[in-house]
Amino acid sequence: MPQPATRVRPTGHPGYSETLPREPESATAARRLVRVALSAWGLDDLAPDAALIVTELVSNAVRHARREYIRVVVDRPGPAQVRLGVVDFSQVQPVRGQPDPERESGCGLVLVEELAERWGTDPLPYGKRVWADLRGRGER
Repeated sequence: MPQPATRVRPTGHPGYSETLPREPESATAARRLVRVALSAWGLDDLAPDAALIVTELVSNAVRHARREYIRVVVDRPGPAQVRLGVVDFSQVQPVRGQPDPERESGCGLVLVEELAERWGTDPLPYGKRVWADLRGRGER
């Protein structure tokens, strides 16, 4: 099994990404990647919400995607803005469920919607990217 690789992109807006196995334990690595990126950018105030969001996005990809791997991406499109994304190999679009106290699943995107400034999905030729934007306090 290939080792996950974290890459810092030298061009364009700053970003971090990591390819992870499509398994529940990858949420831990995704949270670590997000914390490292936010700390490097001085946006630690976003860490609690970002950790919850990336956990939900990874959980959805683990549950619904195909193939063995997913890709977690953390971009900084603006001075105090962060975009979290999870790329998978399924073209099935995520559906925002209705919270049901009888079930543990089905409310992940509701949580993402509550915490993120906005969220969405970008179709890709081989799958999709589900993303969420967060905005920090003030200009950095």
